[in-house]
Amino acid sequence: MISEIANRIFNQVITDYHKFDDIDHPVENPYDAESLEHLFYVKNWIDTAQWHMEDVVRNPQIDPVEGLSWKRRIDAQNQVRTDMVEFIDGYFLNLYQGISALPDAKINTESPAWAIDRLSILALKIYHMQEEAERESASVEHRAQCQTKLNVLLSQREDLSTSIDELLADIEAGKKYMKVYKQMKMYNDPSLNPVLYNKA
Repeated sequence: MISEIANRIFNQVITDYHKFDDIDHPVENPYDAESLEHLFYVKNWIDTAQWHMEDVVRNPQIDPVEGLSWKRRIDAQNQVRTDMVEFIDGYFLNLYQGISALPDAKINTESPAWAIDRLSILALKIYHMQEEAERESASVEHRAQCQTKLNVLLSQREDLSTSIDELLADIEAGKKYMKVYKQMKMYNDPSLNPVLYNKA
């Protein structure tokens, strides 16, 4: 099952990242560059680095100039994340290009890769919520609240994993078909953001 592979690799990435806990640590992807596993590893490393960028920029004591620098870096990272999701969707489009959709086939509300994107973020939420649920310096009440939230996240991952596998099975059977829309983010594009092109 694709979700099982994704969840395993996402957990591996998060563990690998926290060996160094360094946003700028180079990625050492152990998977073949042509494999789906390779794409999943890159995808979650992007998400994990961005997760920690978001933590840094929310420091109330951060210097405003440094904070703006981090914000711009997060924007750039978010574009990389979006590009990676669309690249993974390209993998699935290629995988299923020979499938003929049935006459009553329907389109899903989101593509496989955007669902996998949510699964990647869930892996990070679970990792860090578990840290909080087990943090000895926190109060008993805090740990209990975090454990309750962790249980919900674990249930959510199970449901989302099932939905992803069912979606891919339906696409393979011709019951659903893929149609991928580019995100077309405008804020990073100097020709589309009026603040940027009016300055020029």
